[in-house]
Order: sequence, then structure tokens, then C-alpha cells
Amino acid sequence: MMMPHKITQIEILVQFLKNKHLTVATAESCTGGLLGKSITDISGSSAVYPGGVISYCNRIKHDILGVDQTLLDSLGPVSEPVARQMAEGVRRVIGADLGIGITGIAGPNSDDTGRPVGLVYVSASNGEITMARECKFDGDRNAIRCMAAEAAADLAVELIEK
Repeated sequence: MMMPHKITQIEILVQFLKNKHLTVATAESCTGGLLGKSITDISGSSAVYPGGVISYCNRIKHDILGVDQTLLDSLGPVSEPVARQMAEGVRRVIGADLGIGITGIAGPNSDDTGRPVGLVYVSASNGEITMARECKFDGDRNAIRCMAAEAAADLAVELIEK
């Protein structure tokens, strides 16, 4: 017997975007493109997803997404202000209606600041409003990355509903 398909937040996001005739771009660090991949796994997503940036290092966050270097130097890449600027920057660079930013520590080891594995910041921006959320996830690297992608999609849906 086949199990029924559980609808994901990413599928809900794509449907919302289609219904509202909006586009979304992604800026991903700890998820390494997982959100973009999950969006493009959905048939018809090319109508709502022009692309994204995998900004795994600070240079890409700064040079391509426009994240303030002083923020990166003072707070590090895993912070709410950086996630906000990632979402705002990718929206602008790609030319989408919405931008999503994800930065965090997927593990299995912490970063050099001692922040805990599972600490993730997600953000969504529409050019007028930028929302952000701190998340703390338990699990292995893959589980944390999957939960981060879902949390980012959930936040984007919240923003669309505003």
C-alpha cells in the first residue's frame, strides 16, 4: 500500500507563488542549494524560480549579495542581520519579487565562534518587508539542512500572506 504524499512547505510556497504570479530567488549558505533544488524538483517551478546563489563563503555573501562586510566581521556569517541582507541581496541581484536567505551551522562540527550545531537563521524579503527567524534544530547534518529549507519556505509563505 502506498503512503499518501505529505505536502511540504516548499510545495506550498511554489503553489502560493504561482497563484500570486510572484517569483522567488534563494541565497543559501548551510543548505548548499537544497532549497533551490527542492523548488526545481516541482514541475512548473520555472515560472516562479529564476535562480539562486549558493553563498557558502563570506566573500560571496559580500561581493555578490552585498552583505555588509562589517556585519560579517563583527557578527560572523551566522546571524539574523546577515540572513536579512542575504534575502534582500538575492532578491535584488536576481530580480525576483521575493528573496530568501539561509545561514547557519549544519554540523557535524560547530564554527570557530562556538555557536551550536543546528543554529540557523532564515529570512524572507519582498523589498518592503524583511522577516527573519532564528531556528534551533536537532539532528544530523542532512536533517538540519532539510529543516532549514522547510523553515525558510514557511517564512516566505508567511510573508506572502501579509
